[in-house]
Amino acid sequence: MNAPSLHRNFYFWQVPKVLQIVNRLNLGGITYNAASIAARLRPEFETMIVAGMKDDTEESSEFMLKNLGLEPVYIPDMMREIDPVRDYKAYCHLLEIIRKFKPDIVHTHAAKAGMVGRLAARRAGVPVIVHTYHGHVFHSYFGKAKTRIILEIERFLGRLSTGIIAISEKQKQELGSVYRVARPEKIHVVELGYDLVPFQTSMNEKRKKFRETYQVSDNTICVGIIGRLVPIKNLQFFLEAWNAITNNKGLNIKAFIIGDGEERPALETWCTANGLHFSCPEKPDYSASLVFTSWIFEPDLAMAGMDIIALCSHNEGTPASLIEAQAAGKPIVSSNVGGISNIVLPGKTALLTTPGNQQEFTDALLKLITDAPFRRSMETGGPEFANSRFHYDRLTSDIKDLYHHLLMKRSR
Repeated sequence: MNAPSLHRNFYFWQVPKVLQIVNRLNLGGITYNAASIAARLRPEFETMIVAGMKDDTEESSEFMLKNLGLEPVYIPDMMREIDPVRDYKAYCHLLEIIRKFKPDIVHTHAAKAGMVGRLAARRAGVPVIVHTYHGHVFHSYFGKAKTRIILEIERFLGRLSTGIIAISEKQKQELGSVYRVARPEKIHVVELGYDLVPFQTSMNEKRKKFRETYQVSDNTICVGIIGRLVPIKNLQFFLEAWNAITNNKGLNIKAFIIGDGEERPALETWCTANGLHFSCPEKPDYSASLVFTSWIFEPDLAMAGMDIIALCSHNEGTPASLIEAQAAGKPIVSSNVGGISNIVLPGKTALLTTPGNQQEFTDALLKLITDAPFRRSMETGGPEFANSRFHYDRLTSDIKDLYHHLLMKRSR
């Protein structure tokens, strides 16, 4: 692994190069984060972004990169699932890209890109290797044996890394002290950053447009849950809560599941089996109390149409939907998992419930639906909090500072 370096010992006499590597360009916060970093580092850094291939069940996020003036380079053999043959081909392809581009920094995002990318970067002698954990798979994803293997691999990769980025203080504590992925001094907290202006601009007009599309009156209380429809998101838990809430007669309410993925057929089957009336793009029914919208490519439009945002995942890093919800002044009900308690103001912008406690989650959601003064009181603090903590200007500044720090440390 200790190949001769292809790079200079000092970087300050010309523009440093950064190679960002992501698992795949599927719709979600990881793509947005990596693309934002790559686009906004310029001209202080020269950047390239490399991506694997999304699953057929996922929606492409390539448009995010195009909108930022980025042209991704694809690695056809870098797929979501573990495949030793294809993973090795992806490693060789990345090694070729790295040797041609000669980056001063390789920055990987999420598990597969983190494994293949860090191995290739180390083999090519890249001076600085950085990895961001946008979440982790050390619980709630796999069985004990597979989780143990993954953890040992991540510890090995941690030793190859110059720096590790955690996206919350809680995640840093988990990575450093609980799972011992890397030494605590190697782990740097850099919270995510977003363009929040769309979630605070023309929201009344956007609300009207969204509700006209789905034939919802302005006084209907709408609850939204946003993201990929995959097992880790625990969406049946939400359906069970919503089914119980709709049994309260006289409530003028509607729920929207905004997103798509492999779990949608199973979720629709559950609704049918349990008598929960739903609408979907293939069979729209505007009288239903639950709407599967599939993907909406204007998240600010969807957010404007909601009154409450919910989340009930088994595990999360720092979900974009909750940051955007606060920017838009939307109260939140969420299971208290992962780094969520670090990105909301508990009791002020969000009600956090015990993971897996169905009654507690249902009661919290019902309180926000039925108690209008309480709901309005939770709308006020979110925008200022989100703007101060999660704007992309702050993210860009933090990343630049970290890159320069690691480059100077490596030069010394």
